[in-house]
Amino acid sequence: MTKPLILGISGASGLIYTVRALKFLLEADYEIDVVASRATYMVWKAEQNVKMPAEPDLQEEFWREQAGVPLKGKLRCHRWADVGATIASGSFRTLGMIIMPCSMSTVAKLANGLSSDLLERAADVQIKEGRPLVVVPRETPFSLIHLRNLTALAEAGVRIVPAIPAWYHQPQTIEDLVDFVVARTLDQLNIDCIPITRWQGGT
Repeated sequence: MTKPLILGISGASGLIYTVRALKFLLEADYEIDVVASRATYMVWKAEQNVKMPAEPDLQEEFWREQAGVPLKGKLRCHRWADVGATIASGSFRTLGMIIMPCSMSTVAKLANGLSSDLLERAADVQIKEGRPLVVVPRETPFSLIHLRNLTALAEAGVRIVPAIPAWYHQPQTIEDLVDFVVARTLDQLNIDCIPITRWQGGT
């Protein structure tokens, strides 16, 4: 039986990355546990002018609607403050965790071992258990403090995948650019479920 993947969503711009990741993971029948930070609700409202529900059941419907995948895969949503949830324990086995997008506030807390909500606790669990944790920072420019915090995470084994698209696959749409970043993020967990054009070498 495939273990679940945790998808953390923090209050950074770029929630389209979350939506596209959910689309492809659900279509590939993955089991996903989603936890969004409190700030995510405000960012979603600002970017999409849509209110994201707080109730887990309603939030599942919300994410499935956004991703356009009503039936496939398995999706569980958790409240940001529910530190007693399954994903808060190291005994709950997972494939790992992705935080996408990942705010610099979240990076800073993880780099310093702070867990003030379920997202941060779940990520801290992945680090202490030696499981894969991938963060997709969405900020520019990086300050020296940001870089030092990212370095601390990298030294702890966290994979850092900045939201930087490639151009060699000749993207035609915003989704092409987004999907490349999502695919490279999932590559860190050996998940290959996005049909992107990969580099074939020079001519």
